[in-house]
Amino acid sequence: MMIPNFSACIEMLFAELPFVDRITASAEAGLKAVEFWGWRAKDLEAIFERAKRDEVTVASFLVDCEGDLCDSEAHSEWVAGAVESIEQADKYGVRTLIVTTGNDLAGVTREQQHQAIVEGLDAVAVCAEEMDVTLVLEPLNVLVDHAGYYLVTSDEGFEIVGEVDSPKVKLLYDIYHQQISEGNLIARITANMDKIGHFHCADVPGRYEPGTGEINYANVFGVIADSDYEGHVGLEFRPSASSEDAIAKVLAIAGQG
Repeated sequence: MMIPNFSACIEMLFAELPFVDRITASAEAGLKAVEFWGWRAKDLEAIFERAKRDEVTVASFLVDCEGDLCDSEAHSEWVAGAVESIEQADKYGVRTLIVTTGNDLAGVTREQQHQAIVEGLDAVAVCAEEMDVTLVLEPLNVLVDHAGYYLVTSDEGFEIVGEVDSPKVKLLYDIYHQQISEGNLIARITANMDKIGHFHCADVPGRYEPGTGEINYANVFGVIADSDYEGHVGLEFRPSASSEDAIAKVLAIAGQG
């Protein structure tokens, strides 16, 4: 069995180090890819110089926009920010960008917000296709971490991906969030693997590394590894002890190390 292509979320791992040094630490821990959140306040030149030096791929970062995707009245700002983010990704060779929806809007129906998300993604899909950058839409849980967020279930996320119908618009399936929100992880993953462009993982409860909670990550990783999925699995968790130890635990669960 192959193992998934793991990527260290350096917002949460090695947080005690200066930002670019987290790339080196991830490489020394045995990972060949990293990812981060917003890009606008970061020194991208320094990040990508270090990644090149350490032979590390930057797997993804966030579409960094003004306005919310679920708010049709903010679409001009959102689309402008998304296009700029796609251009930055293409400049540095990053092939996946993470998209969030924003919070549920008071006085606006869920049907209207759903349609706004589809229309916003439609508006930037051609740009993403031209630059070969995949946008991955992320559902988040509202019970523990993100109260008020619009997109909660992967079921609705897969519906949106299907409605946009672009090869460069897919879902970010966060195993941690979806265990809290809807469960039935392996059935949902296997039924929709063609619509998934990125994974995140952490265990439940606590958002610590796999192996600390209730999710059977040996089985989940096995399903991903044995599929045709070629993207990354982002390690987006709080390490229960050191980041090095947490990464070693993940690699052991996945059958390496």
